[in-house]
Amino acid sequence: MAKETETITFAPHVADSHGLIRVHGARENNLKDVSIEIPKRRLTVFTGVSGSGKSSLVFDTIAAESQRLINETYPAFVQGFMANLARPEVDVLEGLTTAIIVDQQRMGGDPRSTVGTATDANALLRILFSRLGKPHIGSPKAFSFNIASISGAGAVTVERAGQKVKERRSFSITGGMCPRCEGRGAVTDLDLAQLYDETLSLNEGAITVPGYKGGGWSSRLYIESGFFDPDKPVGKFTKKELQDFLYREPTRMKIAGINMTYEGLVPRIQKSMLSKDKESMQPHIREFVERAVTFATCPDCDGTRLSEGARSSKIDGISIADACAMQISDLAAWVRGVDEPSVAPLLDTLRHTLESFVEIGLGYLSLDRPAGTLSGGEAQRTKMIRHLGSSLTDVTYVFDEPTTGLHPHDIQRMNGLLLRLRDKGNTVLVVEHKPEVIAIADHVVDLGPGAGAGGGTVCFQGTVEALRTGGTITGRHFDDRAALKDTVRKPTGTLEIRGASSHNLQDVDVDIPLGVLAVVTGVAGSGKSSLVHGSIPAGAGVVSVDQGAIRGSRRSNPATYTGLLDPIRKAFAKQNGVKPTLFSSNSEGACPTCNGAGVIYTDLAMMAGVATTCEECDGKRFEASVLDYHLGGRDISEVLAMPVTEAEEFFAAGEAHTPAAHRILQRLKDVGLGYLTIGQPLTTLSGGERQRLKLATHMADKGGVYVLDEPTAGLHLADVEQLLGLLDRLVDSGKSVIVVEHHQAVMAHADWIIDLGPGAGHDGGRIVFEGTPSDLVAARSTLTAEHLAQYIGG
Repeated sequence: MAKETETITFAPHVADSHGLIRVHGARENNLKDVSIEIPKRRLTVFTGVSGSGKSSLVFDTIAAESQRLINETYPAFVQGFMANLARPEVDVLEGLTTAIIVDQQRMGGDPRSTVGTATDANALLRILFSRLGKPHIGSPKAFSFNIASISGAGAVTVERAGQKVKERRSFSITGGMCPRCEGRGAVTDLDLAQLYDETLSLNEGAITVPGYKGGGWSSRLYIESGFFDPDKPVGKFTKKELQDFLYREPTRMKIAGINMTYEGLVPRIQKSMLSKDKESMQPHIREFVERAVTFATCPDCDGTRLSEGARSSKIDGISIADACAMQISDLAAWVRGVDEPSVAPLLDTLRHTLESFVEIGLGYLSLDRPAGTLSGGEAQRTKMIRHLGSSLTDVTYVFDEPTTGLHPHDIQRMNGLLLRLRDKGNTVLVVEHKPEVIAIADHVVDLGPGAGAGGGTVCFQGTVEALRTGGTITGRHFDDRAALKDTVRKPTGTLEIRGASSHNLQDVDVDIPLGVLAVVTGVAGSGKSSLVHGSIPAGAGVVSVDQGAIRGSRRSNPATYTGLLDPIRKAFAKQNGVKPTLFSSNSEGACPTCNGAGVIYTDLAMMAGVATTCEECDGKRFEASVLDYHLGGRDISEVLAMPVTEAEEFFAAGEAHTPAAHRILQRLKDVGLGYLTIGQPLTTLSGGERQRLKLATHMADKGGVYVLDEPTAGLHLADVEQLLGLLDRLVDSGKSVIVVEHHQAVMAHADWIIDLGPGAGHDGGRIVFEGTPSDLVAARSTLTAEHLAQYIGG
């Protein structure tokens, strides 16, 4: 007779007691001895004003130590090929699990990198076409635009049974690279007419490149080279003279008794100017580069990057070039229709990858889209794709503002993905400002109270409900709602866009009002950036502040990036009667021991290098004699250690009164960067700080129309109000401001809204609403209208 089964209860196991990540004594960057316990297998949101220490705690401490410990499990030989990671400044870290970082770092501007190559979708497609494509042209390499077709033959010596035998060998590799553009899809060329005036001789100033005029060394190199007559107009040069002038290989020679290297003008400009980041160039050089370099679609491959052979092999009439050019949602449907049992596992994996794109809201992209053109938010979601179907559990996923670039409609979908990762048994750590994301958290950690030196402490940890009444800056502003304006400004004119068709725009005609705050909105992928950045006519006096990354080494800082250091150096030089170059840590004034770095780096091969403060200059970066020179009672190292607010007062009046420096500092303060130290390395700034630094720099540009791309990215709820005040001041000073934005507070504050949609990709690209915010809310005719109405009502 069967007995009733007894319920067996297990005593708690010691292995189940490790339910917390414990951080004790974290001091990375501006963290002030932070100790905290974070629950595992829960969704924890870290919030606080920009610069309060969120990334320092989550990325630079918890995630960095997890990655370092995992790297240490590999053999020393393998570690030699991996990034060297130093142990974070923290006393104790316990309960760590494997960390998967999904950050907003751009996916690289290499023209060879596309959405397909970055996500392995291209690799799967190449195998598919190499197996099923007709005619068969070769292995998967034959469909790769990064592999060139090469062949060779020659004699080789082989030793057999003690005898050396010569044999003829040949080899060939069939690659898919277009030979004309070398897999880039575009050909670039220098417009020679912008480099020199052929009616003038070199002595008359024929070279029109910035820096090559006025008898400097750059122009003397060509005038005194002896390869051509400097008094002869360039247009009358012989073929050989023109070749030497423009393309000659580097040649050593003496000019005025000094050893120099002569090189043709074209390769010299390519090395000195075209290889640099455009953002870091001086304005007049950037203007020259934009004028002199021409970009054109490759005529041989029509921009597909692929050779004729790769384009000729097809499956059901579709080539790999056609497949990569399709919108991913359409490509997913096409792949579902391919039924071939011999490649079934491959098709399953490819379908899953493409459907993950659609699920995460990136179905409007195409696989041939260059990875460098993705926004920070798009890049982050592209990185998420490989984790959506993962079977791993008990992993720590770390996200950096996953809602950046997302319309309120898309944020709901992102929230669902974060909760799904958590429900599989993972720890999810999210750095975020948006209240919609904070609201779904199981646990909230609020850092602050201020930014920079005023932050770095834990002000609150607990539930969302407790945060609302916790009294912190985040808690007080959590339910903030910007009201619609009672009256809106009247336009002073219009910026006409006619027949805009770049990317997914469908022959759009629109008049953007000038002299007001105009906001362009719509779901991600609806065509906002294509309309604003790609369709505004040239010569409209537009100053564009996009989300492109600021490139800079640890020697770059806000003072060098904004041009603030120049007037400061000149002020020091004038006060002390010496050269300005003495006050540059990258030039004559640098400490000779550390070369102006302030620290000495010791490379320890596969182990993390060690940085020690330079004993000679004590980390001040300047040699001792330079620090004897003072301005307003401060030496140059003390000035660079000042926060922006203190420096602004310092250069406003008295002996240190420097109007040029004061103006730049005032702009930095206006964009909410008053807490930044002016000598702080750019590598330590957060994404939001970098964008506002770029905005402060461009505020000095001459132009009547400012175009801002999501200026609220990385901004705390409390800082949005300050940003709205800045936008108002720009408009009231006579500027026209066009903002591409998803934040409802900016929409509510606008004078005019242009809403694109109704969907993304080929479902978008049309104007679905034009008018005032109050008209948009009243109409409730679009997704944006629904969410703005909810926001106002909330």
